Amino acid sequence: MWRVIDAERAGLADLLAGLTDEQWERPSLCAGWRVREVAAHLGLGPRARLGWTLVEAVKAGGGFNRMIDNTARREAARRSPERLTAALREASGSRRLAPGQKLGYAMLDVLVHGQDIAVPLGIERAMPPEAARGSAEITWRIGFPFRARRRLRGVRLTAVDVDWTVGDGPEVSGPIAALLLLLTGRDDAALARLDGPGVAALVGARSHPSGGATPR
Repeated sequence: MWRVIDAERAGLADLLAGLTDEQWERPSLCAGWRVREVAAHLGLGPRARLGWTLVEAVKAGGGFNRMIDNTARREAARRSPERLTAALREASGSRRLAPGQKLGYAMLDVLVHGQDIAVPLGIERAMPPEAARGSAEITWRIGFPFRARRRLRGVRLTAVDVDWTVGDGPEVSGPIAALLLLLTGRDDAALARLDGPGVAALVGARSHPSGGATPR
């Protein structure tokens, strides 16, 4: 997993280094965040310390997503694209996790946020299939913040490029990378790459949303 994380961070730093000023301001797949905020968030994790995290959690009123949002916005505002890129590049090779973070969650974070940046820019960024499968398994298993089993109840998810299937009902099939985006709430980007009778059920469900922003 560390090898995957290192490669993803280094590859994303290369991608960011080639972006124009306009692309840095482009909305990402993460609701309310530009490419700039996603890059800032990815560079913050390895530098976060327990004391800093506790202070930021108090400032955010104990809300996890609010804390993540606040810190990413502040970092994005005070650092130039060059410094944000450098922070992410320096993170490649680090063996530090954010306080309370597990290694599998760190891999999930960088895989999905890499797509948050690349997809809106029209950049094809391959996701390692086995790493994506491991991240999909984690996302399906945990509740907060994605609540995938509840949101996707009533369909069966089947990967076509790795051995992975979960759920029960009409099938939704496609690459594991697209399924991972679906599991983490990036529905528009995911459904465009998925097939099967279950897709219509998901599209219908989205016409009656329950509200809430994309989990970060």
